Amino acid sequence: MSESLKKVDVFQAIADPTRRDVLRLLASKERSIAEITSNYDMSRTAIVKHLNVLTEAGLVTGQKLGREKVYHLRLEPLTEVKQWLDYYEQFWHNKLSKLKFLVENEDEDK
Repeated sequence: MSESLKKVDVFQAIADPTRRDVLRLLASKERSIAEITSNYDMSRTAIVKHLNVLTEAGLVTGQKLGREKVYHLRLEPLTEVKQWLDYYEQFWHNKLSKLKFLVENEDEDK
């Protein structure tokens, strides 16, 4: 799916915990809608809506196999999320280093 055709941002798609969990399920293997639905206490229609959001964000693709539709995980769009997190990791690392320094020096002061 081209970037210009995406209707849902990757960040919007992964904001929902159910959709993140669906991605986790698909990471281990491709699954049919029935297989995905069996993991949740919600209707097939609700799962299809979540899959549509993930599809529009480019995170999953569905392929019709006989009477079923099987979904596959696409990792490429998550690169955007990783790049965003990598940028902020420098700040977390800096804060954790400062905290470590303070804790270690506090022990020496006592």
